[in-house]
Amino acid sequence: MTAKTIIRCAIYTRKSSEEGLDQEFNSLDAQYEACSAYIVSHKHEGWKLVAVRFDDGGISGGTMERPALQRLLAEIDAGRIDMVVVYKIDRLTRALADFVRLVERLDAKGCSFVSVTQAFNTSTSMGRLTLNVLLSFAQFEREVTAERIRDKIAASKKKGLWMGGVTPLGYCAHPDPMRRELVIAEEEAGRVKRLFELYNDLGCLRRVEDAAKAEGILSKERAYASGHRTGGAPLSRGQIHYLLTNPIYRGMIRHKTALHPGLHPAIIDEALWDSVQTKLQSAGSKPRGRKPNSNQRTSQTLTAPLIGKLRDETCDHLTPSHTQRHGRRYLYYVSNRLLAKGPDPAGWRLPAEALHDAIRKTLAARFDRAAQEHRILINPDAASAKAVATKGLALAERIKDPSDPIAFDLISTVNLHQGWMELCLLEHRLAQALGASAQDLSPDLVQITTDFARKRRGIETCLIYGQAEPAPDATLIRLLAKAHHWCDELRKGMTLTEIAHREGHSDSYIRSRTPLAFLSPKIQTSILAGTQPADLSLERIVRSGIALDWAEQEAAFGFN
Repeated sequence: MTAKTIIRCAIYTRKSSEEGLDQEFNSLDAQYEACSAYIVSHKHEGWKLVAVRFDDGGISGGTMERPALQRLLAEIDAGRIDMVVVYKIDRLTRALADFVRLVERLDAKGCSFVSVTQAFNTSTSMGRLTLNVLLSFAQFEREVTAERIRDKIAASKKKGLWMGGVTPLGYCAHPDPMRRELVIAEEEAGRVKRLFELYNDLGCLRRVEDAAKAEGILSKERAYASGHRTGGAPLSRGQIHYLLTNPIYRGMIRHKTALHPGLHPAIIDEALWDSVQTKLQSAGSKPRGRKPNSNQRTSQTLTAPLIGKLRDETCDHLTPSHTQRHGRRYLYYVSNRLLAKGPDPAGWRLPAEALHDAIRKTLAARFDRAAQEHRILINPDAASAKAVATKGLALAERIKDPSDPIAFDLISTVNLHQGWMELCLLEHRLAQALGASAQDLSPDLVQITTDFARKRRGIETCLIYGQAEPAPDATLIRLLAKAHHWCDELRKGMTLTEIAHREGHSDSYIRSRTPLAFLSPKIQTSILAGTQPADLSLERIVRSGIALDWAEQEAAFGFN
């Protein structure tokens, strides 16, 4: 007599909203009881319920990022679950694409899926077909519901109704919860009027920020049911700009790009509003209010592709910011605390172009090397290794192309630290680009760590990452050659003033740069090869001065 096979069963339950979860017996408990009874009814077939519960309360089925579901999948991957039991199919997922991936993942581990109320089993081909049909309808229902909600919000805003959200400074929600309107908070409205008047008088956001701080104008204070309180702090430039351009203060309700007359009273009169908007438009690098074409939108989107993905060692996000010099716009990523609270020696301010280049080169080098060494997959086999390696090399070439956004599409987060940088990639997108399964990818490709440092180089920030590559400094090389030429002319009897007049510079300019010819052979050779320290610039050499002793020069400029 053979022993009966034990089928280890896990119950998964989910509820989209948090309503009723605090009750003694809630929806999750009801689902669990029904599934437990179903497992008991199949006890004769060897079904046995595992002790661990997998409950996701208050989480939508539209996402796979659910704590209990991820724990369940980890147990399945570890081979500790043979059967997943749910009350209804849509408790597991409502997206057909997610369901297909789940079934493939369960099948790979020999795990089946059962729905109690719909009596389907993925261990049969007919069960899979029926489940796919049902999930198609579930996904259709979800999309129709979302469209219906969007249409309702658009129609309500067209009537001037306030559709909820964070109430702006100067207003509070109507005391009657049945009336979707805003009413003026007199004290806060005074702050709003004063900010508009300040900008109308000063015409500069920085000066308005300083004046508002001096006058004690603070952001709106908010208290939450949990006891948490926010606001009551000085306003930043970004907050002031958003406030000055918010049409709600003119008595309008905005829905996407359209404006509709609101049911709430205006705080700012038409004359002051128009005056402030005109000054804001003339102060901006590009006129606001102009409808951008599709090419402009694409360009703006790609300007800061790492928005929301950068974090420093304090877990503070880095926000895109820009400055304009000589008619050219320069983009930076800046720690939020620098924008909100002012100077902080530990804050980050990185040039976006250099950071983008560092990330592209780091990713391209990693994929190039992994493809050549057949280390893209954890366990490559002869049949697929060559095809995957070819795709890896092609992906590396795409990443090198500055016009291709693939490098930043693959990134989930970038964690910056003093001395190193961590790139976390999106497994499913990387797997799709390489034509492989996410579970088969090498962990070294999903989480990449590389050396990373920033150094001042003149007025610029220089980024040092990965293995240092020769980077010739054209300015240094050009001035080094000129210094030797000027020295030759001085030896032949030409005066420094004559050289300066011919070159179109002052005497002091020629006098401060001619000593470059007396740098040590080691330093000059390094400059020509581009292997000098990253923070060695012409400005630093001129400012520091050049010692007569070559050993002193090399020590002063970081060659030891």
